[in-house]
Amino acid sequence: MADADVLVAGGGPVGLAAAIEARHAGLSVIVLEPRTGPIDKACGEGLMPGAVRALARLGVEPEGRPFAGIRYAGPTCSVAHRFTLGPGLGVRRTALHDALAKRAAEVGVVVELGRVTQVKSDHSGVTVAAASDRTLPGAAGPLLRAQWLLACDGLHSDVRRTLGLARSSQGVRRYGLRQHFRVEPWSEFVEVHWTRHAEIYVTPVAEDEVGVAVLGGRGLDYARTIAEAPPVRERLAGAEQASALRGAGPLLQRTGRRTAGRILLVGDAAGYVDALTGEGIQLGLAQAGAAVRAIVANRPDQYEREWTGVTRDYRLLTSMLVAAATRPALRHHVVPLAVRLPRVYGAIVDRLAGAGPLHHRA
Repeated sequence: MADADVLVAGGGPVGLAAAIEARHAGLSVIVLEPRTGPIDKACGEGLMPGAVRALARLGVEPEGRPFAGIRYAGPTCSVAHRFTLGPGLGVRRTALHDALAKRAAEVGVVVELGRVTQVKSDHSGVTVAAASDRTLPGAAGPLLRAQWLLACDGLHSDVRRTLGLARSSQGVRRYGLRQHFRVEPWSEFVEVHWTRHAEIYVTPVAEDEVGVAVLGGRGLDYARTIAEAPPVRERLAGAEQASALRGAGPLLQRTGRRTAGRILLVGDAAGYVDALTGEGIQLGLAQAGAAVRAIVANRPDQYEREWTGVTRDYRLLTSMLVAAATRPALRHHVVPLAVRLPRVYGAIVDRLAGAGPLHHRA
């Protein structure tokens, strides 16, 4: 007899969202997560309007600070666009995780402490070994059985590696760093400042706090990057640090496919291009919904098709922007081009906000 209909590897936001989706579909769920308490991560922390709506549909309404849209800023010019779908929401990653964890508990999701170390799939289900800090060295850990496994274990997915689904990631390796500062947000937008070598994201997350994330190549220096953007440097001068500096990367992760028998990769575990367009949570929520629909239909191939459709614009647009960002000859043209083409810039921002594919917009 199976321990659950669905096992979820990874109890971050996407894993918990997938678990809630599965419970809404009437499935029993066990989430395996090796960490306790609200889980933090280096990210931009700006939820797009589409993500806010998707979370509300799951019964999740985290506390945060609304923002009106996205502003791109360079050394000499800037352009801003207000979302047509309503505001986004700046939310501390820990607050988002806490809200999802509470909702998961309300709908009957079982969370167990452990990390998936071994996976075996057959025609009727999946068996996993789950180890924790209490597992003896060299031991496989207790075995759990389910009809399906959703691998939501993040950028450096153990399940993806164990299944041999990871592909070599060719291209420039980029990384992210993030810290919070106790200062009143000075803009109603998420600001993206383009410096010579990196991008700085300033996201309002509370009435008296902003999150500042930096994206760039290997050897990324947080303080030096902030110093290269005078508007940000001056606003943060003397501000109290409200969190420790955290990092993530390399960001580019590729997969050969997103399914292996009755195992589905969801969120960052399914592959990731870059955080440059800031829609990671929104994409993860969409993938979680697609994965559960495929499970209910008993059609893992359906998930592969939906995943391709859900992520197509993100992969295309983000790859193009990263290509420009990593080429000095093109990088300094990004913001001026957005200024000269405000309607195009606005259509792109609204697409990222959840307004639908680019080809549906003028």
